[in-house]
Amino acid sequence: MSALTILQTGPAMTVQDLGRPGYRALGLTHGGAADPIALHEGAALLGQDPNSAALEMAGSGGQFTADTDIRIALTGAQMQVNLDGEPLAWNASHLLPAGATLTIGGARDGAYGYLHLGGGFDVAPVMGSRSSHLAAGIGHQLQSGDSLPVGEDAGGETSQTLPRDSRFGAERVRIVASMQTDAFDDATRARFTQTTFRRDPRANRMGARMDHDGDGFATGGQLTIVSEVISPGDIQITGDGAPFVLMCECQTTGGYPRIGTVIPCDLPIVAQAQPGAALRFEFIDLDEALAAETRHRAALAALPKQRQPLLRDPARIRDLLAYQLISGVVSATADPFEKDKT
Repeated sequence: MSALTILQTGPAMTVQDLGRPGYRALGLTHGGAADPIALHEGAALLGQDPNSAALEMAGSGGQFTADTDIRIALTGAQMQVNLDGEPLAWNASHLLPAGATLTIGGARDGAYGYLHLGGGFDVAPVMGSRSSHLAAGIGHQLQSGDSLPVGEDAGGETSQTLPRDSRFGAERVRIVASMQTDAFDDATRARFTQTTFRRDPRANRMGARMDHDGDGFATGGQLTIVSEVISPGDIQITGDGAPFVLMCECQTTGGYPRIGTVIPCDLPIVAQAQPGAALRFEFIDLDEALAAETRHRAALAALPKQRQPLLRDPARIRDLLAYQLISGVVSATADPFEKDKT
């Protein structure tokens, strides 16, 4: 079986797939990739199941090598990347030759980058998923020297790319009413939607704090709320008046009031916002939210049709002689317009 060895890790690197739904009643939230869109993009580039396990790299990547030739794809937050010193394109698929060193540096336009392999990572599933869920004690944060088995690759093309998605740097985040939205008065709700927030550096896979200028947000009955079910996307208002957007590894119950809930297709905007990035929240009704989700799922399904060949500079292709650049031969002296006289 092929394996990918981690020569050096960044600050936080875990194996993630689309998560494990169905266990909320047992106290385990969905988990999975912080940016599930990136998993669909990687699957489209490699022609495989979107639930194939990938490496999620928070902030920066690391160094990797493989013992056999492996197809890879790079999606999510764009990171500095090179193969044995030669730069590679992001949001694209490539061949990682056996023994070569893949180096992935810091993120340029987001928070989470993803390294996908043809066949995915063949780590043992737990409760139907290969995702690490550190808050629940499932899986572990990867370390230098770890070697991960690679699943069987059905094969396919490399040097493919996808258009860059608009979620990076987006400011508008759509939300719907939550359990306590009506407990906030009209003026507070209006001020909330008129405020430009900044993604606080205090953020992880459990939640992201929203910083802002001016007074905090509050509702008169927030100290009497009993703990109840919560889900990713809920925006809790904590005791100091700061909003927290709950992310993929959030707890399953909580007692802070929720002013709204980010719709699932916009949650990757929050996940990929870099510290200090501007975000504004906009209320929409449920019909509009359902329509947005329907369009989003259709767009994910259409990703393979958007795949295009990656244009490469011949001067930077190390294995140029391995490509068929000319097919067939022609005569330098024959008249191509002369009719066959035989």
